[in-house]
Amino acid sequence: MFETLFGGFDADLFDQLRRLESEAGQLFGPYARGAGIRSVHRGTFPPINVGATPERVDVYLFGAGLDPKRIEVSIQQNLLTVSGSRALDANQGAEYYRRERYDGDFRRVVTLPDDVDPEKVEAKYRDGVLHVAIQRRAATRPRQITVS
Repeated sequence: MFETLFGGFDADLFDQLRRLESEAGQLFGPYARGAGIRSVHRGTFPPINVGATPERVDVYLFGAGLDPKRIEVSIQQNLLTVSGSRALDANQGAEYYRRERYDGDFRRVVTLPDDVDPEKVEAKYRDGVLHVAIQRRAATRPRQITVS
């Protein structure tokens, strides 16, 4: 049918494209489609935003319902690790049709720039957001020089 519509069109081309799509799916897994550079796997908890200024790096973890006493924050070799757990009250007698709120243990690791100072870190949890601020070393910060 395609040959009559397109005058000698190779109908096998669609089979080759399907094969290529299948191979790419096997290579990259189920996240090959729709995954952008800033996306994470579905169900990753807690979601994170990371921003930087010349003075510091700010990491925001969005975890409503976390107990600050059950959150551990550490830095080792420019890796920020945040781990903990969230326990949710669930009605044991209920039959759930959908459960999208994460509960259980979690661990997130963020690679930090080389110029952060692991001795100058502040972590605050407020309104469901954990804010970790890591200062940069003063020696590596850009310095404005006045020309006279």
